[in-house]
Amino acid sequence: MTVTVGRVLLGLYFLMPGLMKAAGPAGTIAYMQSHDIPFTAALMWFATIVNIVGGLFLIFGRHVKFVAYGFVIYILMVNFLLHDFWTMEGDSVAHETQNFVKNLGIMAGLLVLAGSSAARRISLSGWWRSDNMVLRK
Repeated sequence: MTVTVGRVLLGLYFLMPGLMKAAGPAGTIAYMQSHDIPFTAALMWFATIVNIVGGLFLIFGRHVKFVAYGFVIYILMVNFLLHDFWTMEGDSVAHETQNFVKNLGIMAGLLVLAGSSAARRISLSGWWRSDNMVLRK
């Protein structure tokens, strides 16, 4: 039961920002541009889709191991590209350090979730079924 609650909460952690990005992309694009990220609009929409779809997959228990590892890579990229506190000065340092370390905690939870989840073959067949239904066969 606790793994399920944790999985749902991690899914919400990604789903909600994805929905917020979709509702107001300008702020995210401006933040990415302030860090000299190329192709900001395309990458922002890609991240939005990944957040929403991946968050839903975690919430509903679909391809949990694969999605959790994918989000680990996503967090590493976000941390080093957008929360680069070591390049900042003033009040930004503390704020971005906090975001960086918080993301490490989320990454730890994803790694625990991935490690406690069974591997599932990537296939279009039965993708909508929960991992528990597919793996019990």
